[in-house]
Amino acid sequence: MEVEAETRLLLQEARESIEAAQSYRRELEQRLRGLQQARKQIRESATLTRDVLEQHFNDLKGTLKKLLDERMMSLLQEVDAIEQESIKPLDECQKLIEHGISTADDLLREGESAVHGDVGQQNEKLVTFTKKALHIQLDSLPEVPSLVDVPCLSAQLDDCLLTILKNQIFRHGTVASRPPVQLEEFVEKPGGILVRWCKVDDDFVPQDYRLQYRKSTASHFEDVYVGSETEFIVLHIDPNVDYQFRVCARGDGRQEWSPWSVPQMGRTTLVPHEWTPGLEGYSLSSRRNIALRNDSQSPGVLYSKAPTYFCGQTLTFRIETVGQPDRRDSLGVCVEQQNGYDSLQRDKAVCISTNGAVFVNGKEMTNQLPAVTSGSTVTFDMEVVQLGPSSSEGGNFKLRVTISSNNREVVFDWVLDQCCVSLYFGCSFSYPGWKVLVF
Repeated sequence: MEVEAETRLLLQEARESIEAAQSYRRELEQRLRGLQQARKQIRESATLTRDVLEQHFNDLKGTLKKLLDERMMSLLQEVDAIEQESIKPLDECQKLIEHGISTADDLLREGESAVHGDVGQQNEKLVTFTKKALHIQLDSLPEVPSLVDVPCLSAQLDDCLLTILKNQIFRHGTVASRPPVQLEEFVEKPGGILVRWCKVDDDFVPQDYRLQYRKSTASHFEDVYVGSETEFIVLHIDPNVDYQFRVCARGDGRQEWSPWSVPQMGRTTLVPHEWTPGLEGYSLSSRRNIALRNDSQSPGVLYSKAPTYFCGQTLTFRIETVGQPDRRDSLGVCVEQQNGYDSLQRDKAVCISTNGAVFVNGKEMTNQLPAVTSGSTVTFDMEVVQLGPSSSEGGNFKLRVTISSNNREVVFDWVLDQCCVSLYFGCSFSYPGWKVLVF
């Protein structure tokens, strides 16, 4: 018996060692795959960076050559213009001188003929020649400009341009081994994903961030946010579909964007919140997450299509546009849909009015939030604090509710007589013009 017990013990130890070895091997293989992915990222990013650098500097060389050629042609045209403009008066002066020489030659021939001609006609020729000579004004000479008075073209080329270009070129471009910002966290939201990112370079001073995303099957990224915040809720996300995200930043006082972060995948399994279609007083967007109070005189509460709000989540209403406020207006959550009411200011509901008043089961609280305005965001957060036998207040289910609006919040306990795993949300507005987005 002792031998069998010892054998069983050894077998058990051996099995445990085999399991530990198998687990160890799996962990090592997983780390090996991680190393392969890291190596692949380095190789692919290096290849891409080489291609980008070569393309950029080839483009730069082509552009610089084009600019230099254009500048050279401009200066050559300027030389041509100055040359032509300066030669023109000299040509006119030359024509005048050549005409004078021709006239003088003619006069010389006539003078020679008069002096050495026949004696009988000599006096007549001499008189004619003398009159002609006086008429020509042989003492009148055209003025020829001196060399100092005419242009002497030259090119003035500043040698420091080469030094400036050299310094700028040597400082142009950098190679970063890591981007200054990286994606940090993805939080599932109904029909959306809360994306958070952080700065990983201590020396980098960001001014703005730029977030892009795409479906995993798409080829191009789209801008979804540009601003100074380090988180953003991306809406219109289809549930159970992979999306790829990346982020970059712009340094303080700079125009160019930093390199992109390592792309990461995110998804949500939570179905988007939707308003119930068909209520006469409200017009809905195509995704049914935006409701507009229209001009219809039909009052009533617009409820969610289903009880899609769960405790532990954050329900957000964003006021896109405002209309005339009324004390019976309401935004909030409720246990069930109840038709026949014109407001959520009733039993089994908590809500906030557009004037900031908070109602619990139809009773107004003493604490009040700021009135909602265009762009205001109202959030509801709930957590279960009691689930069990009836309390002294008559309920056996208690939720701690936090309603926030315009950097203010109220916190209270909401006592119900039944367990509520999920809740409806709703809104009501007495006058048209109110538009609210829910997510």
